[in-house]
Amino acid sequence: MVQLIQTEPDVGDDVVLLTVPADGGYLGVLRTATAGLAARLHFALDEIEDLRIAVDEACAMLLAIATRGAELECRFAVTDDALTVEVTVSTVRGARLPSESSFAWKVLTALTTSAEAEATGKHATIRLLTRRTEF
Repeated sequence: MVQLIQTEPDVGDDVVLLTVPADGGYLGVLRTATAGLAARLHFALDEIEDLRIAVDEACAMLLAIATRGAELECRFAVTDDALTVEVTVSTVRGARLPSESSFAWKVLTALTTSAEAEATGKHATIRLLTRRTEF
């Protein structure tokens, strides 16, 4: 399911919601959406590739703790100079995301402006923010 919503007409922000099965075979769809939206913001090619890798890494973290038959819910928030990607999945009982000192988190923080995570016991969410580099 793909849905485009104009969330704040005065500011011009767009939100794209994309839901795919929590299966590695569908990550290409999220990577492609990420690249398309980043290109729309005129991100440099290196920035687009970094963001694609970061989204892939975040999804891999979530897939490792997803319940059977779960869906990845991906929310892309587009502003004038930034793209926020928020990926959420329902999780198995007691699931924990890798610690912020793990290699996976080092990758996320190196490739994005900021990365944060939240796990509630039923769901886990990873938020990535990338701002376009000004030339």
